[in-house]
Amino acid sequence: MPALWPLARLASCRECPRQCRVDRYKSPSGFCGTGAGFSVGAVCRHRGEEPVFGENGVCNVFFTQCNLQCRYCQNFQISRTPRPEIAYELTLQEMAEKIRRILAEGVRHVGFVSPSHVFPQMEALMEELGGDQPAPLFVMNTNGYDLAGQIRRLEGRMQVYLPDLKYMDPVVADRFSGCPEYPEVAQAALREMFRQKGPELVLDSQGVISSGLIIRHLVLPGQVENSRAVLRFIACELSPEVTVSLMSQYAPVPDVADDPELGRRLTPAEYEEVLEELDRLGMENGWVQALESQDHYCPDFARGHPFEK
Repeated sequence: MPALWPLARLASCRECPRQCRVDRYKSPSGFCGTGAGFSVGAVCRHRGEEPVFGENGVCNVFFTQCNLQCRYCQNFQISRTPRPEIAYELTLQEMAEKIRRILAEGVRHVGFVSPSHVFPQMEALMEELGGDQPAPLFVMNTNGYDLAGQIRRLEGRMQVYLPDLKYMDPVVADRFSGCPEYPEVAQAALREMFRQKGPELVLDSQGVISSGLIIRHLVLPGQVENSRAVLRFIACELSPEVTVSLMSQYAPVPDVADDPELGRRLTPAEYEEVLEELDRLGMENGWVQALESQDHYCPDFARGHPFEK
């Protein structure tokens, strides 16, 4: 079956919970403002927050645009209408060759970052690369605003799920991301990921992940109760054995620099309250960031490599 076959679905797009039903072949459109091509802000090796991806890191494909518009997004340069010199269009073959060059450096994983609105493009790349020897391990690094049915389609093909779980409070989800239904939608998507992967990571002899589910949560300033609720959902509705990556790296981006809620960093006291909830729930698998991480994860997609100076 040709690798481009999933792209036909974009003629009446219902790829994400927005269900816009627009023809993305005619022009960039719908909530995400995305077309039917392969638009990226970067394809690069990234040594990220979770050590189980090994010293070689992940070949991350940073797609442009997003089906959420979080006011505080650290990838705002590409998640909102990006400048032409930052975003660029590639063909499927160009994308695949760019990825293969990075894999040839000893990288095993291909990470799809913010793919919720470009499922067909992601699937086309998986079809194209999946027959390579050795085949790469695929990682879906998603904001969590995904259709459970779409996640079900990936069973047996997506090795690692790396979703965010941003909110349990629909009011906060609406205020910060304009998406009050986020908690309900994300819970359903994560339940499906958990059904497929269960609570345990599969690691190779070097401790590098080959399969599993890792849930990320970014603690936001002033939102301790939301973070507690996120952890309670994971522990009580999925399993306290699920691997969690708890992040303190929030730093205000220019759009929220003067915002009374989002215009400041997380305090030590706030973060400590969330860590106490993690302990109370008996969640021992995963990683927590030091508060100093607030200075280390600020990408600049105007550079050749967004995470390297």
